[in-house]
Amino acid sequence: MKFPPPPYYKIRALIAGMFLFFAVNTALGQQSASYTQYMDNLTPLNSAYSLLDSAGSINSILREQYAGVQGAPYTFIFNGNLPLEAVNGAVGLVINNDNFAVEHQTEMNAYFAKSVRLTEKGYLSVAINAGFRNYAADYSTLAPNDPAFRSDVRETKANVGFGVLFFTNEYYFGVSVPQLTLRSLGEGSLLDNNYFRNSYYFSGGVIEELNNDIKIKPAALISFVRGIPLIADISTTFYFKEKFGIGINYRTNNEMAVIVSFNVNSFHIGYSYQFGVTSSNIGGFNNATQEVTLSYRFGKGMAKPKLL
Repeated sequence: MKFPPPPYYKIRALIAGMFLFFAVNTALGQQSASYTQYMDNLTPLNSAYSLLDSAGSINSILREQYAGVQGAPYTFIFNGNLPLEAVNGAVGLVINNDNFAVEHQTEMNAYFAKSVRLTEKGYLSVAINAGFRNYAADYSTLAPNDPAFRSDVRETKANVGFGVLFFTNEYYFGVSVPQLTLRSLGEGSLLDNNYFRNSYYFSGGVIEELNNDIKIKPAALISFVRGIPLIADISTTFYFKEKFGIGINYRTNNEMAVIVSFNVNSFHIGYSYQFGVTSSNIGGFNNATQEVTLSYRFGKGMAKPKLL
């Protein structure tokens, strides 16, 4: 006896639901605006970091998770800054676009940062940012004829944030809250709002010259979102003649990444390959995360700070 095939929309909804179930279990352990190459560009997470360099720059990050899986999360981040030498400050813009299956978040923030000298070599940088966050979920595209997927979600909210960073030529440490809202976006989110809550970041890094040609830069980033476990990233990067860098990053949700970077004139190009290290981690099924960064620094005649 042959049974008639189920309606197409039910098959589509079932497949989407299975994918979202497995992906959400991994996403619950992730933080907003998470990316691997923070040691080379921390500004999207703490805009006070932009004052480490007195030159202007533009930077972009493209991050794709579970490469090859349709509807998998991907993130595009852009940030640019211009120095304000008269006030020892800088102004800039950060744009963050997150996509996960039928969910989309776009965030845009302008920021102002200013530094003051506290010691002979130490500076305190403070930054404030303001903008908006827009969240959209096109649930009706999963199964238009299913009442459970009939209602789409559209929300836009104002956003403010701040960052504080103490730095010298050899090290830095700071704290930031780039997304500070009174109410989380995405009340109907299949991700249980984890991408849309306030995020708190604690960061630090130090650079040492092993010899005239080789530098080593350990760095750390601790991120916290209410309701999910704290996650720490720990990395070590070796730079050779300031032209080539290779490093490794470990994340406490059992993920590791290999990072390579190149500095050619005023351009910086970076690539990272992140994978799970346990069988219970979805990355263990070879669904790796790839990330590409591209930066351009203005001011060829200006010396590049050691930390950068």
